[in-house]
Amino acid sequence: MLNHRLFSAIDLLSQQYVSAYQQQFNHLPLVEIDEQWPSPCIVEAFDEQLNKWQPQKIAQPLSFANVEEALSITIHSDVCQYYTSIFSESIAATCEEGELSLLFAWSEDDFSRLQENLIGHVLMKQKLKQQITLFFALTDDENYILSVNNNDGTVWVERIGCEPHKQIANSLEDFIATLTPFIYVAPSKE
Repeated sequence: MLNHRLFSAIDLLSQQYVSAYQQQFNHLPLVEIDEQWPSPCIVEAFDEQLNKWQPQKIAQPLSFANVEEALSITIHSDVCQYYTSIFSESIAATCEEGELSLLFAWSEDDFSRLQENLIGHVLMKQKLKQQITLFFALTDDENYILSVNNNDGTVWVERIGCEPHKQIANSLEDFIATLTPFIYVAPSKE
């Protein structure tokens, strides 16, 4: 079942990120050119090493049915919708807990790689006999991720390899609505 409010929250945050970036730098966000990883997000070249990009709504339906079948589980609908709403480079944001980086698929090929990473995460959780969570963001501390509890859709901070330890939102939609885009500006070398 499509959660229109979740899609709207993701779409709004991605637009706010691009707008904040444009206000800061007077152009779209930049990503290193990588011929091995084309994406519908790429708009045009910026220079010899960088492309301008922006998030793109996913037009063709993507599915987690293969992942669900491989793991014999049903993935929470919010996680499915989150990862099938937009193609995007990761989006930096801040919340009460600090800085984070929302993960998205860059392209259809990257969506396949993302699915493999989620399978690995779930298999680790099953091996450790922990509740199943699905990651969607990295934090500013590499030992912690943000994840969704697969049973009820709540959002948690979890130390990699451990049980989630701090609930930070009742749903992915609620959590995304609290985020503010974060544009990193490198300090000048003067």
